[in-house]
This record gives sequence, structure tokens and C-alpha cells, in this order.
Amino acid sequence: MADNGSRKNSFIVQAGILAAAGIISRLIGLLYRGPLHGVIGDLGLGYYQSAHNYYTIILLISSYSIPSAISKVIAQKLALREYRNAHRIFKCALGYVLAVGGAASLILFFGAGMLNRAEVLSVEAASVLRAFAPTIFAYGILGVLRGYFQAHGSMVQTSVSQILEQIVNAVVSVGAACLLIELSLGTMEIPADEAGQVTRAARGAVGSAMGAGAGVLAALLFMAAVYMLNREMIGRRIRSDRHVGTDSYKSIMRMIVMVVTPFILSTAVYNLSGTINNTVYTQWLPALKELDEVAIYSRWGAFSGQALTLSNIPIAFATAMASAMLPSIAKLTASNDREGAREKIGLAVKTIMLISIPCAVGLFALARPLIGLLFHNTQETEDLVTKLLMALALSVVFYALSTLNSSILQGMGKVNAPIINAGIALVIQTVTAVVLLLFTNLDLYSIAIANTLYAAIMCGLNQWAVRKAVEYRQEVMTTFLVPALASLCMGGAAWAVYESLLMLTSSPKVSVVIAILVAAAVYFAMLLLLRGISEEELRGFPKGYLLVRIAKRCRLMK
Repeated sequence: MADNGSRKNSFIVQAGILAAAGIISRLIGLLYRGPLHGVIGDLGLGYYQSAHNYYTIILLISSYSIPSAISKVIAQKLALREYRNAHRIFKCALGYVLAVGGAASLILFFGAGMLNRAEVLSVEAASVLRAFAPTIFAYGILGVLRGYFQAHGSMVQTSVSQILEQIVNAVVSVGAACLLIELSLGTMEIPADEAGQVTRAARGAVGSAMGAGAGVLAALLFMAAVYMLNREMIGRRIRSDRHVGTDSYKSIMRMIVMVVTPFILSTAVYNLSGTINNTVYTQWLPALKELDEVAIYSRWGAFSGQALTLSNIPIAFATAMASAMLPSIAKLTASNDREGAREKIGLAVKTIMLISIPCAVGLFALARPLIGLLFHNTQETEDLVTKLLMALALSVVFYALSTLNSSILQGMGKVNAPIINAGIALVIQTVTAVVLLLFTNLDLYSIAIANTLYAAIMCGLNQWAVRKAVEYRQEVMTTFLVPALASLCMGGAAWAVYESLLMLTSSPKVSVVIAILVAAAVYFAMLLLLRGISEEELRGFPKGYLLVRIAKRCRLMK
């Protein structure tokens, strides 16, 4: 029993390490959006986000799924102590991404012009897309290195590289944006004419795209250095392998393609909704309703660059938990341990709900002060982004659970289920978005509604698929109901503290920071008072022993 508990704690701790890095990375990414927004404005963010959606699709197809796929197949070999075959998979994966990543970079670079000629992207957004092209090649190699260490159950290397990537990205994005604007216009002042404003926004967005490449390159150099430092230990493990028979490189490459392809399709379809929503809003809608393109891109920049970016931060924990779950579930599946798989799934779902539900309520309750804290907007834009963020808050819970369940299904070998579920959800959300945009005055709220609907459908379908796959039924009271009740109390307290402090201090920034700290304390207290988490579960969190000590000192736990 002790050993089992130790393994559970280790699993949560590793996920917690990766989640902490993911959240820190997203916070860095969010914090630099303020200065970047000040440099390139909503129009520049609109060009950047439009190009980023297509860059993301090519990245998903070529490289993004590599860490998850590689960690799964290597973990299966490690479970059987086939160290030589595991390292052969690593080498074949590097060859795969060099070929695929190089081709994808070329397709992205030359395809940007084709998208512009097809009137899918504006000239300005196409120039930003070209700046993203080299990043894909480097990301593939980085993904293989991350997946290799994740398969060994170590998330520290990936975590550090993620933080380093975002720090370099933030510095270079803002710096390169300023430099390109200065070189193009000779000044940082905003031109009075529309053509000058467009040029300034486009050059700044290109600089920001260059920052993404610089961040990936820095992370790649770090991971390569870590691998070289561990090379001797890796060699000793390979030499100690007494397994009879070695897989041929041809069979390994075939296996990689067979494993990676469903991962690619699943991830690509899962993330395609953002690209479709972008195309519908920035290209089809202006053409049908004869709307001003610059105004449309500015509004899209406010939605995707501010509201959507902020709502995505809590999902980092689910993404990290999914990455930590996949090799673990793959090992349990390889050993046919269905009971162990059910236990681990239940623990992961509960952990994610304990985080995502209060985050969703917090984003709803403190939407306006959070936007004001991070971005400099006009009153009209702040009102719009605040309401959009409130509309997106519920999607946090749905996306968190659907992301985790997609990874669970992939780990169990049910790789087609997430693809089918994502396809169904994508069709429904696209029809919903188009109908609402054409026949109502909801404008961007149509996209927010469609986005939430997509996440909800994916969540339900994936949960049902997991339940059928391992005869799994999630406990409801302490997983969903108690965190929801504790979160509602937290949200009310956060709103009351913010409004009270605002009247006393007249400082929104000071008030919202204190309100967030109070909210965290109230949620923690209510969760314990309502018996939503046990001592054993709390100890499984990073710094769990410290949390237990605090809870007992405050008489919240016996």
C-alpha cells in the first residue's frame, strides 16, 4: 500500500511540476502581451493571431504531437526494460521530425502567399505567417527531446525548457517588434493615416512571430545540453539491456508513423476550431456583410489576444496532467492493469476539477479587473473583452476535462475516438458560429458561445469513450459538486473584497491582487470544510505536506 501511495504521489507531483511550468510559461506569455499590445495594438494582435492559427495547424500536423506520441511508445518499451529499442525509437523519431519538420517549414513559408491569393489571409497576416516558418523545424527536434525525458517519468527538463522558451519569446517578441517598427517607419509614433497604422501593426506582428522562433531555439539548445549531460548514463542502460531481439529501424519507423499519425489527426482536429472561427470572423463575415477589415482584425485581436489568451491559462494544468498521464496509462495498458488505470484516471480527473472549476469562477468574477491589470485598453474595448472573458469562463472546465480524456484515450490505444469526437464537435460548433453571426447581432459573442459549445461536446463524448474503454465511473460529489460549491463561495468573496478595496484604495491593480489571494485562501478553506479532499490526496500535491500542516494549524483538518 505504501508503495502504491508513493507511486500515486509521484504521478501527481510530476504532473504538478509540469503544470507549474505550464502555468508560469502562460503567465509569462500573458504578461508580455501587455507591453506587446502597447507596441502593436489590437490591429497588430489581430494580424498575429490570424497567422498564428494557421501556423498552429501546420505545427500540430508536423511536430506538436511528437512529445506525447514519442513518450507513449518509449514508455511502453521502458515498461518491458527494452532500453536498446527505446533509444532506437528516439533516434528514428529524430529522423522523422527532421524530414517532416523541414517539409512543413517550406510549406508554411510558400503557402502563406497562396492563402493570401485565395483571400484566406490578408497580405499583412501572410507576412507574419512566413516569419513563423523556421520555428516548426526547430520545434520538431525539441518535441522529440521532451518526449524522451517524459517517457522516463521526468518532467523537470521539459518544465525548465518551457519556462526558458517563454522568457526568450517575451524578450525577443517585444524587442523585435520595436526594432522592425523603428526600421520601417523611423519612429515609434503611431501614424495618423490608416496605411501607416497597418504597416506599423504588420511590422510589429512580424517581430513578435520572430520571438516565438527565438524561444523554441533557446529551449532546443537547453534540451540538447541536458541530453548530452545524460548521454553516459543512457549508454550504460543500453549496454545493460539483456532483452533478446532488437527491432529494425524500418519496423520502428513504421510504428512511429502508425502511432504519430492518429495523434496528429486528433490534435489537429481538436485545435482546428480556432482556425475555423478566425476564418469565419475575419474573412467570410466582412465579405458577406461588407464590414471594415481593419476594424474586424482589431476586434479579433481583442478577443483572441486578450480574452481567449487569458481563458487558456488554467488549461495549462490539464495539458500538463495529460502529458504526465499518457506514459503512465500506456504502461498500465501494456501490463493489462485495468484497475490501476481506473484508479489513476479518477485521481487525475479529480485533481483537474479541483483546479479548473475555481479558475473558471475566478475568471468570471474578476474578469474586468484582470483585463485591466494586464492590458491597456480604451473603455469600449475593456467592456467588450470583459464580457467576452465572462462568456468564455465555463469553457475552461470543459476544455480541461476533454484535454485530459483525449490523452487517456490515446494512452489506452483508443486513438480514433478523440478524432471522431473532435470532428463531431467541430461540425456542430462551426454551424453554430455561422448561424449566430449571420442571423443575430451577437458578433464576437457568437464565437465565444461556439467555442464553449465545442469544448462541452468534446468533454461529454470523450468522457463517455473513457467510461466504455475501462468500465470507469467518476465519483461525483467530491470531484464536481464540492469544488463547485467551494468555488461559488470563493467567487463571491473575491468580488466583495475587490469592490470593497476599490472603494478604499481607488487602485484596481492593488485590489485585484489582494482579492485573488483572499479567493485562494477561501477556496482552500471551503474545500477542506466541505471534505472535498482527503489528507492523503492533499499530500500528493506539490508541497502537499506543507499544505497539510497549514490546514491542521488552522484547524481545517484533523
